[in-house]
Amino acid sequence: MSANNNNNTPVRFPKKSVPKGPNGDILLAAERAKATFNVKDLTRIMYSDEYLRKMETILKILENEPAFDKSDRYHQGRSENFFSGLWKDKRILELIEEHNWDEEDLKIANFLYDMVTPFGLHYDMFIPTLENQASDEQKKLFLEPALKHHIVGCYAQTELGHGSNLRGLETTATYINESNEFEINSPNMTAAKWWIGGLGVAANYAIVIARLITNGKDHGPHPFCVQIRRLEDHKPMRGVIIGDIGPKFGFNSVDNGFIMFDHYCVPHDAFLAKYSQVMTPSGEYIKPPNAKLAYGTMAKVRAHIVLDVCTVIARAATVAVRYSAVRKQFVDASNPRKWENEVMETPILDYTMQQYRLLPAIASAYACYFTGQDMIRLFDINNLEMAKGNFLADVHASSSGLKSITTTMAVSIIEDMRRACGGHGYSMFSGLGMLYQDYLPSTTWEGDNYILTQQTARYLLKTYRNVVSGNAAPSEYNPTVSYLLQYLQNPNAKCPGETPFDFLNQEMIISAFGFRAAYGIAKAAESIDKQGRSWNSMLVEINRISRAHCQYVLVRTFFVSLQNDPRFTKPENVALLQVLRHLACLFALYTIEQELGEFFTSGYLNSDQAAMLKDQVIALLEQIRPNAVALVDAFAFPDYYLHSALGRYDGKVYESYTRMSEGEPLNQRQVVEGYEQFIKPLVHAGLGSEAKSQVSKL
Repeated sequence: MSANNNNNTPVRFPKKSVPKGPNGDILLAAERAKATFNVKDLTRIMYSDEYLRKMETILKILENEPAFDKSDRYHQGRSENFFSGLWKDKRILELIEEHNWDEEDLKIANFLYDMVTPFGLHYDMFIPTLENQASDEQKKLFLEPALKHHIVGCYAQTELGHGSNLRGLETTATYINESNEFEINSPNMTAAKWWIGGLGVAANYAIVIARLITNGKDHGPHPFCVQIRRLEDHKPMRGVIIGDIGPKFGFNSVDNGFIMFDHYCVPHDAFLAKYSQVMTPSGEYIKPPNAKLAYGTMAKVRAHIVLDVCTVIARAATVAVRYSAVRKQFVDASNPRKWENEVMETPILDYTMQQYRLLPAIASAYACYFTGQDMIRLFDINNLEMAKGNFLADVHASSSGLKSITTTMAVSIIEDMRRACGGHGYSMFSGLGMLYQDYLPSTTWEGDNYILTQQTARYLLKTYRNVVSGNAAPSEYNPTVSYLLQYLQNPNAKCPGETPFDFLNQEMIISAFGFRAAYGIAKAAESIDKQGRSWNSMLVEINRISRAHCQYVLVRTFFVSLQNDPRFTKPENVALLQVLRHLACLFALYTIEQELGEFFTSGYLNSDQAAMLKDQVIALLEQIRPNAVALVDAFAFPDYYLHSALGRYDGKVYESYTRMSEGEPLNQRQVVEGYEQFIKPLVHAGLGSEAKSQVSKL
């Protein structure tokens, strides 16, 4: 029997088989030669030379570490992914010691590995909560061992019956004066903590958010640091019922778990007491000095979420743009391209419809980059102001709405980019399917996206009322007041644009977004304050005004960042600035086009201007098109991070795709194991006696 017919021989593509030319590396090289700016200059502006050097060093280490191998990731089931995550989490702690990595090094390593792991919530929620909410004594008790991984924690807030409504949480923590303990209890099935990352298997401690009850009075939700498993054998503590919630749509490398408490007593030290206290033995409750102390942390988390959105969108766009430069389909009769004196099929990136799908996604990534950076700057300023007794409410309100709009935008763009890759985008090897699955929960955690818009809208309506009554003044940190004042000065203003070229004027664009947002806020205020509409009946409009405000913030911040950043005003960066301004205009005009109904309703735009605006969008696509590949290259995502056959830097799409397919477990035998049991009986039943005899001789 020949080797090729051996059932145990893996399926392999012929070694001499190559793609039809021109190959992807040639096509991408041609694309990169079209760039009108220096890609490395933009990369350095976004990251810094030191960060890039660190990433290159860490990348080389990870690529040679078995615990960080990604080759089987798309073939692994849930259990395999979970244990791969545990292996990685343990090995990374060893690498920290071996290479003396700092916190930034660790973040880079986790970023490159790009898979959520069981210890993720230990770093992202458990430790930060202890840092921000624990007293000095509690930091010695909990934080110090957590930093050494002597205890592994998670963050248990969401319940089976309650998520966004924090006040509705059912878990209670009742202070027992006689024993100086808190009795934590889950009174109902819906009180079970649910969806808690790291809880199902890995964690032995948890930050438990429970309603504090002292002397019969309910003081609302408070955090407790609670031991949930025994350190000596990892078995649940007596009075604790704990487990994993099962498979999810994505995020299956994390052990999202549930926990219930049966009158479980914890010591007084479990109550995190940096800002509020329960006095012993009286049970007297001391309120925090400022109820807004936690807002700064939330604003910081949401500012980083906007930056993360930039990365997610840029990643999806990188795959789709590079693939679109390599993938050829049909011949453009009006502009045929040739290769070695023969007419070749046209790269799909040359088709205007493909550009209309891809280039606004690139623009969205850069809009989120500049907005995320600015939100972090404002967060730092807010911290300084809070120390003086001030609070930048605009920063908190905008951070809530921006988290909502940008994560929603990211989920939509990932799917758009997957579809833009055609049939091959449906393969897990595109790298986009798992990205979509694992990113999708972002629209819910850190605040459900629809609930968050209500926080933003409440602030906008309050600010509008203050502006109308003369109790609000514009400031550097409150652009909301500025656009509301401008609207109230002329509520019948019209867009002055007369030609498509006028729609490249950034002041006019920003004014259009400000007018549309202010109009919506004013109408909502009138409906509630004068017409007596209930909040519930206005929720659709509430969502719209939050979105309008946040789109204003995104557009304004994009333009203002380019205008105020001295790095972009250097003579050597003139070409770079021009490209980014085109992107800012495309992001703004494409957004207006998607929201034309609201701009029409406000009366600011007319139908002729809408037509001119659409013409300018197409013109911008043509101007940006030569820089498409360069703009995604600037994000400097290594192939190891992308883990995509379609998005490779070298353009060797088909070689990579077929090689990854060879790794499919079903391809490790010429004849699948189920053949004898399931296929053979059916096929052989239809063979004649002579055919059966011939088969038996093979």
